[in-house]
Amino acid sequence: MDKRFIYADNAATTAVSDEVLQAMLPYFREGYGNASSIYKLGRDAQRAVETAREKVAAAIGAEPREIYFTSCGSESDNWAIKGTAELMAKKGKKHIITSVFEHHAVLHTTEYLEKHGFEITYIPVSEKGLIDPADIRKAIREDTALVTIMYANNEIGTIQPIEEIAAICHEKGVLFHTDAVQAVGHIDIDVHKQGIDMLSLSGHKIHAQKGIGALYVKKGIILPNLIHGGGQERGKRAGTENVPAIVGLGTAIEAATKNIAEKNAVITMRRNKLIDGILTIPYTRLNGDRDKRLPGNLNISIEGIEGESLLLMLDMNGICASSGSACTSGSLDPSHVLLSLGLKHEVAHGSMRLSIEENITDEDVDYILEVIPKIVKRLREMSPVWEKMMKGEKYE
Repeated sequence: MDKRFIYADNAATTAVSDEVLQAMLPYFREGYGNASSIYKLGRDAQRAVETAREKVAAAIGAEPREIYFTSCGSESDNWAIKGTAELMAKKGKKHIITSVFEHHAVLHTTEYLEKHGFEITYIPVSEKGLIDPADIRKAIREDTALVTIMYANNEIGTIQPIEEIAAICHEKGVLFHTDAVQAVGHIDIDVHKQGIDMLSLSGHKIHAQKGIGALYVKKGIILPNLIHGGGQERGKRAGTENVPAIVGLGTAIEAATKNIAEKNAVITMRRNKLIDGILTIPYTRLNGDRDKRLPGNLNISIEGIEGESLLLMLDMNGICASSGSACTSGSLDPSHVLLSLGLKHEVAHGSMRLSIEENITDEDVDYILEVIPKIVKRLREMSPVWEKMMKGEKYE
């Protein structure tokens, strides 16, 4: 079989689609007006921004006035968490609940707040990467300001019981935020029906450009500004609007949320074929729940090898994959997500994430399943860890 190029790291980023690019292009040249200007060129740009806002709102069951454009999912997370912390601290509420395996955009924000007088409770996850809503209920206190739990994990793809968690928060009178960067466009979401108070999303995960995101804030919640300056985003988020990127996000999210069930049926079938094929290799395990996961996500630990070596050799064979979050890919430390499942360090180090979309073909799947066992065999033959394992010796 000839070497080919297969991009299987869509959880890290996606290519800008032709549809999105064509929607954006006019706003770089002909429609380049500042959306805050009052002349026609500016008014046209403002109309484009508001049309995109309507599309984003419709995609998640929100109202347009509840959508604020940001630069990325991390900014949205920071605004939701820091803003709520500042808001609720005035009422004497300085306790925040999150989980141990959130994205670092959440964890580093809560760590920052810990240094500024807030108390954080980190909810554990099961060995399959799922949160028990009962743990949230037990953790909520009189001074709890916010619960922030990701919708779907960026590394192992597990989907959390968001509606149930939101219901508990509302019962207790606590605000609920979810980082839905990995979920939007892959799962049907309705923020009003599901009781979500705030939701973060990012464009580059759904074929919009990098550097554009949004924050949904339920009507009635008045967050303090994260960025001060001009009167953009109804006075809540200063900075000249990135009109081309906003238009692209509107186009991308509209496309991503069409026919989700049909797309997921195809993706899930091919994902399962990959899981079953890779798990035929001895000493492998699937990380995360088999069924309660994103349709295109599979994360597998392969004992006796280093994940970095596996990724480099996959790249040499034309396959793009990852070992976890792209935001921490330069780190030599094992994934905090995998460690939270109870994996040993050496097992977590030998993990691989593939994140596929509907454009992957059966032939692509066959090629991946042909290449990976050969690479694993070669790496294990060179690994002193694998040699010790085969001799039954303990390895550190």
